[in-house]
Amino acid sequence: MDEIKRQLTKASKATRQDRYGKWIAFICTFLIGLLVVSIFYLVASKGLATFFRGHISLWDFLTHQDWNPGQVSKNGVPSVGALPMIVGSFSVTVLSAILATPFAISMALFMTEIAPKRGQRFLQPVIELLVGIPSVVYGFVGLTIIVPVIRAIFGGTGFGILAGTLVLFVMVLPTITSMYVDSLRAVPRFYREAALALGATRWQSIYKVVLRASIPGLLTAIIFGMARAFGEALAVQMVIGNASLLPHNLISPASTLTSVLTTGIGNTVMGTLPNNALWSLALILLLMSLGFNLLVRLIGRQGRFTK
Repeated sequence: MDEIKRQLTKASKATRQDRYGKWIAFICTFLIGLLVVSIFYLVASKGLATFFRGHISLWDFLTHQDWNPGQVSKNGVPSVGALPMIVGSFSVTVLSAILATPFAISMALFMTEIAPKRGQRFLQPVIELLVGIPSVVYGFVGLTIIVPVIRAIFGGTGFGILAGTLVLFVMVLPTITSMYVDSLRAVPRFYREAALALGATRWQSIYKVVLRASIPGLLTAIIFGMARAFGEALAVQMVIGNASLLPHNLISPASTLTSVLTTGIGNTVMGTLPNNALWSLALILLLMSLGFNLLVRLIGRQGRFTK
């Protein structure tokens, strides 16, 4: 009888602990969701004020090239054309992803399919170290090495899309590589064994089986790398030139959404049109980040290994 009571007491304690754990998890989830909604509301309310209170056309904001919110153009409308920053952000993001993807694929394949375990133990900490380096360090390296080299080879100031692309290439490379390594390791081993059993060479099994089976993981890694490149501020700001001009080539000074935000947000007054225009740039960044996340989820749903 006493044993039954003890068992019932333990069961009731476990039930209470489960209930407390569920409530704690629910409260934490609710607070995180509330924080996300609050951030979206704050950025959206400030960013949309440019169009509703400042009476700026959304089309003009996205397509015009003149960025000087503190002055009025000949038509009596403030110059808040964000096209140069949008083009600059997408240029450095896409180019860095294109440049980093072949290197990331090669490194990931070498770590998972070719290198012995000793090589994997050496390369994994190196990649993790690159991920942990602060962005300001990348910016200083780009400012002291990449910019002078570009100036010596191509002329000009050395600041521009090309310098920002090379800096972001080094920054996103470990991110894409690490995620793609996990994707390659998730490919079932019997895929490789079946290919070898059918007479395929080692390279044929990698190219025709492993690579094709890991395409969803590769796309996810590339998108995550692009998301990091799109939101990077300090490193790009140090090497891109910070000129709110539409770039005509890779070595002309340009600017990105993040570089304009970091340089201008401290020089404006809250509630004014110049400040609201910067919040509109932040809203574009937030929407692009949301788009990257939705794209990752869409790829994840289609992420079953292809046959």
